[in-house]
Amino acid sequence: MVNEFGRKHRIAILGGGPGGYEAALAGAQLGAEVTLVERRGVGGSAVLTDVVPSKSLIATAEIASTVRGASELGIRLRDDAREPQSIDPGQVTVDLRVVNERLLRLAAAQSTDMTRELEQAGVRIVEGEGRLDGPERVVVSTGSTGSAGEDDGLEVPADTVVVATGARPRELPAARPDGERILTWTQLYGLEMLPEHLVVVGSGVTGAEFASAYRHLGSRVTLVSSRDRVLPGEDVDAALVLQEVFDAIGLEVLGRSRADRVERVGDGVRVTLSDGRTVDGSHCLMAVGSIPNTAGIGLEEAGVLLDDSGRIRVNRVAGTSVPSIYAAGDCSAFLPLASVAAMQGRTAVFHAMGDIVQPTELRNVTANIFTSPEIATVGWQQPQVEDGTVRGVIFKLPLSPNPRAKMLDIRHGFVKLFATTTTRQVLGGVVVAPKASELILPISIAVEHRLTVDELAMAFSVYPSLSGAITDAARAMHIVH
Repeated sequence: MVNEFGRKHRIAILGGGPGGYEAALAGAQLGAEVTLVERRGVGGSAVLTDVVPSKSLIATAEIASTVRGASELGIRLRDDAREPQSIDPGQVTVDLRVVNERLLRLAAAQSTDMTRELEQAGVRIVEGEGRLDGPERVVVSTGSTGSAGEDDGLEVPADTVVVATGARPRELPAARPDGERILTWTQLYGLEMLPEHLVVVGSGVTGAEFASAYRHLGSRVTLVSSRDRVLPGEDVDAALVLQEVFDAIGLEVLGRSRADRVERVGDGVRVTLSDGRTVDGSHCLMAVGSIPNTAGIGLEEAGVLLDDSGRIRVNRVAGTSVPSIYAAGDCSAFLPLASVAAMQGRTAVFHAMGDIVQPTELRNVTANIFTSPEIATVGWQQPQVEDGTVRGVIFKLPLSPNPRAKMLDIRHGFVKLFATTTTRQVLGGVVVAPKASELILPISIAVEHRLTVDELAMAFSVYPSLSGAITDAARAMHIVH
């Protein structure tokens, strides 16, 4: 696309994670001259140290758990010299070194694929540290001169800048990670042996996911929660189901327990709680939130407004306080999800280049927690219905009566729908089940297109299937006219 000056629109992107990657593809698609600056590799931390490896680890843990429970389904080990033997769960072991090597290979392969796609689209990729030099210029320190302490200070002029620098794990002064025993979630993949006893500090999404995964891999796990339950910010019914599952698999949750200090003690760690109690373990994972990567990259100097946490203030088209600068992903004060970052990246470029834009609606965003079982949500939730923010009704259908759930030996989970009181338009939903991330899509479509529960129920679901629970729940909310 040629601008008013007779040249291509120039886009500079800081960060190659989901937001920056999608922004670059969108810009190339619209004919812009796109330069993407990334210091580690295309995909950013989401691909290299966060989403891709963590969800791969969780998938491996699910398989290990399935194998351990195979005997209950009648599956036996066969030895020609003996009668078939039951599978002893205690004999199912995990080689964490091999697991982690595979996770990192997958992450690297994903990054390579993304790099190739950008290059084929005509995107210029620059490896280095980028910073803003005013609202329409990016300076990149590539260090390509080879001289110590010097770099070439590559300048990239831009009509539009997209900041997608992501975030990093928060570190507490009294619990500094050492990469060996006290770890952030980015450092777990260097472990070669399964932790004998992993203490997880933080019961939010990240803490719950890793606690669940490592328990299913075979570690003893203690989860330290400053609140009275796990996942304090999520659907209460879903959190209670997860707590029940944690109890069943022997995962200890210390509720209302704040960690004051974590220190190395011999070959292990000691977590000191605010009430004076201590928890000794072999390793400790600190999952206490994240810090946006916004410091020292010229945002304030360019006039970009930040919130009190250092995140970039953005509107629903990812615009900042400076018209030529947009922000996407975890560095922005929006919603820290990879899918949202990708949508912000595309939306930013479409808006900057005058293309058709659909502002992002937070109420339509689908989110998933990759515990076992998974917890997926979309749209308005129960607190907003109960406090009158929206007028609606609630219906919850347990999964246990579902025939497919019986076949798969699924004992925990449910489908919950929220709909308007009068017309029964679908407002939102919650799914707690294996692969809830896949099952939530029909509800997400219903929310996005403002379908009623009757319209959702009219869709044919396969019998038997877990998705049949969604149409069953919708059918149960029908109003007789």
